[in-house]
Amino acid sequence: MPELTISSWNINGIRAAIKTGDFQGWLASSRPDIAGFQEVKATPGQVDPAHWEALGYSAWWHTAERPGYSGALLLSRIPPRSVTLGIGNPDYDREGRVIQADFGDFVVITSYFPNGGKGPGERLDFKLAFFGHFLDHVDALRAAGREVVFMGDLNVAHREVDLARPEEGAKGTGFLPVERARLDEFVAHGYIDTYRALHPDARDVYTYWDAWRERRARNIGWRIDYVFVSQGLVPALTGAFVESSIMGSDHCPVGITLSLPSSS
Repeated sequence: MPELTISSWNINGIRAAIKTGDFQGWLASSRPDIAGFQEVKATPGQVDPAHWEALGYSAWWHTAERPGYSGALLLSRIPPRSVTLGIGNPDYDREGRVIQADFGDFVVITSYFPNGGKGPGERLDFKLAFFGHFLDHVDALRAAGREVVFMGDLNVAHREVDLARPEEGAKGTGFLPVERARLDEFVAHGYIDTYRALHPDARDVYTYWDAWRERRARNIGWRIDYVFVSQGLVPALTGAFVESSIMGSDHCPVGITLSLPSSS
């Protein structure tokens, strides 16, 4: 397999991004081989597949039981061996958060991690438990001999450099020590934050901006969208990018390039 581009984007309502043309414009110009979308807020019957089929993509959906909420979409120009929806826990899977595609020697997962709400409480507990179940899930894949790419909106800024105003961020969820510790666990288990690995000193690089007071125009944001890879894929990692100029959502696309042996 030649160099492979894998992208992730919390689209925050795919129908709106299609209506403005931002979705189609990005897909046609960027042409990732595999693209995962989070918070699509739609069902397959609500979106014309011609928007991606004309570019050679096949699609898989994980829709939420609650209409207009959450939801994931995976597009790929490479046929996967199999696709799995969810992580096997109905509490999370009913919210349409995870799509896993098996490409042989490696697995790609698009993931939308829960928001912790406004502070300590049931929703934060739900979020932290999801991190634990997800880590168990990807660890099981690695134990079975698979390399893993997982990407998406993790709803946590890991380090102070990953948000414009750390003191403000610490007042609510998304930058709590207990949340950041969950990302520390991923790292401790051998998963690599690809953007930070290749751009260790990059500052003022964000993937999400609150709409309040034109924060995107002023680049007052958070880096909460990631692509992680398991340790065995690091030698194949040739690039990691954040497409902060792409509009259509309050998040922007992120992604990686991998140079893999043709036998993969």
